[in-house]
Amino acid sequence: MITPVLGVAIVAPGGYSSDTAALPRAIAMLEARGCIVHNYYDHGLLYQRFGGSDDGRLGQLHAAIADPDVQVILALRGQYGTTRLLERIDYRALADSGKIVVGFSDITALHMALYAKTGARSYAGPMAAGDFGAPEPVPFTLDDFWGCLAGPTHLVTGEGAGNPAVDLCGTVWGGNLAMFMSLVGTPYFPAIDGGILFFEDIGEHPYRVERMLLQLMQTGVLARQKAIVLGDFSGYRLAPADNGYDFEVMLAHLREVLPVPVLTGLAFGHIAHRVTIPFGAQGHLVSEHGRFTLTLSDYPTVRVA
Repeated sequence: MITPVLGVAIVAPGGYSSDTAALPRAIAMLEARGCIVHNYYDHGLLYQRFGGSDDGRLGQLHAAIADPDVQVILALRGQYGTTRLLERIDYRALADSGKIVVGFSDITALHMALYAKTGARSYAGPMAAGDFGAPEPVPFTLDDFWGCLAGPTHLVTGEGAGNPAVDLCGTVWGGNLAMFMSLVGTPYFPAIDGGILFFEDIGEHPYRVERMLLQLMQTGVLARQKAIVLGDFSGYRLAPADNGYDFEVMLAHLREVLPVPVLTGLAFGHIAHRVTIPFGAQGHLVSEHGRFTLTLSDYPTVRVA
């Protein structure tokens, strides 16, 4: 897709930004890139912990979908709230619009529901408040997004101790692990076979990460996948009762019992230095001597003239 000027809509399907200067910074940065920004978020209408009432947040998203001058729908932030909207989102209108939804964390629910309902792909990528509107934006994170958006392919690299050697292809899907698991057994959980899963989370103790991945195995989902690539899992606190049980010990156990290879070292999660991953893209994962490359293709792109 080639467009003379990129139209970017900002919406808040989940939480709001406590930093009121973040949105103006994000708008200024996007405009400096040559984008036309269509902001549908109003900080004055926030409700409880959300970026507006449920009706208001849904209205933001649907207005962005209907806007003919928008090609990218950028989430303000994650936090929580998208799940409350899933039953009321017009997925067919979103898919038919060809617009690319961008965000991560809580926005994982929208990526999954959109794909489950229509097969349309979206981006696990940067958000308005925390990335474009950060006091000190991280060039790598934003450059990786722009490079992915331009396409037609996108390369992600990483390295992790103990990564197994693999050479495989599949549909790339995943995101925030807790959000992903919250949709198991619902109509918003995609039916994907032969996939490459990517996961991240924040503040989840290793035993909870293990429990969620074991549940994914016990439901039979992992038996139909080809690999798991783990991003950042930080922000948790170990206790004396853990008695030596930490993330590395948990990871070693998972590698023994899960039916798919588990890789680490993906620069994705609640970290400043982060890659963009198109949800539903085709991926070619190659790992050797601990280092891996993930080549992504067959995903929506926008080329700005």
